[in-house]
Amino acid sequence: MELFPNLEIGWSNGWILIVLFFGAYGMMLVFFPKSAIARLYDRSGQRKYPLLRQLFVVSLVLLWFIFMGLTPLKIGEAVFVIGISIYSLGLIGFLIALYHFKNAPVDQPVTMGLYRFSRHPQQLAFSISFLGISIAIGSWSAFAIIVLGMIGAHQKIIAEEQACLEQYGESYQNYMERIPRYFLFF
Repeated sequence: MELFPNLEIGWSNGWILIVLFFGAYGMMLVFFPKSAIARLYDRSGQRKYPLLRQLFVVSLVLLWFIFMGLTPLKIGEAVFVIGISIYSLGLIGFLIALYHFKNAPVDQPVTMGLYRFSRHPQQLAFSISFLGISIAIGSWSAFAIIVLGMIGAHQKIIAEEQACLEQYGESYQNYMERIPRYFLFF
């Protein structure tokens, strides 16, 4: 791994894994009922963040996407094998979490499947997948950007939980007491 990778335009860059990730995500959404999609993208109960924080997070995301678009995958190197393994684990976890989200009753919190181990398996799997891409391109900078993004996403997760408490009340409170926020810890 290197701090700053050589940037170049190419077909075997990190962007291809992002396209695969969002392509699989889009294919899943095709089979979602409209009520599940509306629930997935509902942000009505969440608070707004200050403009400076939003600009910081958007800047991080754009910087990371630039790295992915312009950095070749380290195909044939150990970091690629490790990164693609982590990426695959995250992608599979993300799709499984989406599947259980889709099948949950709309008027109840999602508590089945991976949601029995983590209150936020989609966010966790998404982050794991993108950490894997950062490793597969062999970039400490991209890895650090994703870690900072994960720290920023924690605030969004706190807001989501507050919105779920308001929407589902005691059932979500009981769920929060039983299930860790992330996975097996915290």
